[in-house]
Amino acid sequence: MNVIRHDVRGQNANGQNVRGQNALDRLITLFSRLPGIGKKSAGRIVYHLLDNHALTQALAKELSGLHQAIRRCSICGCFTEADPCLVCSDPARDHSIICVVEQAQDMRTIEDSREFPGVYHVLGGLIAPLEGVSLANLTIDKLIERLRSNNIKELILALNPTVEGDTTALYLQKTLKSFNVEISRLASGMPVGGNIEYIDKLTLSRSFRGRVKI
Repeated sequence: MNVIRHDVRGQNANGQNVRGQNALDRLITLFSRLPGIGKKSAGRIVYHLLDNHALTQALAKELSGLHQAIRRCSICGCFTEADPCLVCSDPARDHSIICVVEQAQDMRTIEDSREFPGVYHVLGGLIAPLEGVSLANLTIDKLIERLRSNNIKELILALNPTVEGDTTALYLQKTLKSFNVEISRLASGMPVGGNIEYIDKLTLSRSFRGRVKI
């Protein structure tokens, strides 16, 4: 169990002042722990909520029921209210093409581009031993099961062009080479070290059209 120690100045081990914190301070601290939100942005959000009681109540209601309403799709692993998700249960989609992504938000980004007609598979991360992410933490076994039980013609590896993304793509290529499936990866327009979540729709569209077989 992690023990938070306080010094004589009323700070914890992270240098945060915990003596005399009120509800406002605690909420700002919580918001600042979210990705992409610093202390100043967190403060603006909290003060905006204080001036908008209806929004605060609606937000609190949605957050309180978030984990009860949203679950992982048992097929692709994305977040959904219905299982299977709308993409996996859509007969109009091309179920012979699977786009493999790192996280569920990457799937949403690709869907917004309206470029991909197939279905998805969320790995839940990338191989990164230094960060404690191993093969056991990823859904590669479930991907193999899908390849065995379905008539899959192509896998598109929509992984970020980083060291971890390249390592994961290479592992998948070697592991899945025994399957009669074409494996490709997004090509032009994807900058080295970039992140799919922040790529514009036009660049992402060109990446899909320019994907290369690996």
